[in-house]
Amino acid sequence: MPRKRILTNENKRERFLRLASHRTQDVLNRLRVLGNCANHSVYEYSKDDIDKIFSALKDQLKTVEAKFHFPKHKEFKL
Repeated sequence: MPRKRILTNENKRERFLRLASHRTQDVLNRLRVLGNCANHSVYEYSKDDIDKIFSALKDQLKTVEAKFHFPKHKEFKL
């Protein structure tokens, strides 16, 4: 289902602050939930499993951070 765009008088900075704060909090909450899997009395996992999880998280974090530091600006020229 397509998202509805809510028209507001927000400027780009205000929109960034609102969305970035909400999305960052969502990620932090999900990481806390992932941490629940560390309970050895409920779950069984190996060092290799943990290494794969944190490798994937670190790779994605680097990718997202690079978007902020090195945005891609593609120009079209004929």
